[in-house]
Formats: sequence, structure tokens, C-alpha cells
Amino acid sequence: MPTLREKIITLLEDDTQDARALSRALSIREKEIYPHLEHIRLSLKVRGQKLHITPYQCRLCGFEFKNRSKLHPPGRCPDCKQGSIEPALFKVKGSRRQGTKGASD
Repeated sequence: MPTLREKIITLLEDDTQDARALSRALSIREKEIYPHLEHIRLSLKVRGQKLHITPYQCRLCGFEFKNRSKLHPPGRCPDCKQGSIEPALFKVKGSRRQGTKGASD
């Protein structure tokens, strides 16, 4: 049976999704998704894959949070000081290396 993180990876290999869509698909709270995504971002390197992130963006002024290292959503825009933020999108890119099933092979 696949782990929660394996399920997230499978969902993100198939389609680009935001944290809310992932939380609905997996029946967990949205804020629980972010620590899993952080771990997945690091562990994908071993598999020869990468977590591609389309950054958060302010809906009002268009500011993009391009250099944001944290995966959880920002509270408000640093430019216009408003809290209307478009969610980041996540996608797993790249193909798995042959023979890499997990860290404990």
C-alpha cells in the first residue's frame, strides 16, 4: 500500500495541482500538505525528478513570489499589502531513475 507521500507524488506526476486540490484528493487538511511537499521536494532529487513550483501571485497587483523558499502560502502581498493571493501550483517533472524505488532498497 503506498504511503501518503507516494500518493502525492503520483498525483503530481499525473497533473499540476495546488495544495487544496491535493488535500481534497487525499482527504487531509490543506495545511498538512505543505510539510509533505517540503519532504517530497528534497527526496525527488534522489529519484532524478524535481518538484516544479509555479509561484504564488497577488491577484490584485500581480506580484509574483518567485524567490520564496517556503512552500506554505504567504499571508499578504509585500507590494500592495493585500491578502488576495493566487495559490502556488505543484508538478513532479522528470523521469524516475532505473532501480530507485526508495531510500531503503
